[in-house]
Amino acid sequence: MNSEKVIFNFFIVLALTLNFGFVFGAIEDPSHHPVYELFAVIVVNLIATILKFGDRTQVGAILLSTSLVALLQLFVAAIIWFVANYVTGSGLTPAVMASIVSLSAGAVLANVVSVVLLLIETVMLRR
Repeated sequence: MNSEKVIFNFFIVLALTLNFGFVFGAIEDPSHHPVYELFAVIVVNLIATILKFGDRTQVGAILLSTSLVALLQLFVAAIIWFVANYVTGSGLTPAVMASIVSLSAGAVLANVVSVVLLLIETVMLRR
């Protein structure tokens, strides 16, 4: 068993599951979407992205691009959260929370694509 692949796959699946956990719940209710979970999602996605830099295959390039898309959406969601709380002072209104969760849901989709690509790559290697 290749421990490098295990760690790589672990972080990709962890990124997906954490992100799904953040998105799950009423879209406009801030109590269903804790800021610490968003922070954990960003950190794990960042680690998964860094791990993808070593792969020089075509699938690796697609994995990296999906990871960069997820990170971009998560960073924008975090910026919106910060601006709503500390710059404008309006707080997490239902509209702001819906924007944050929607961006995070886009990151979930990018993470799903990464996991599907990993599964396809695994099936192709077995043949």
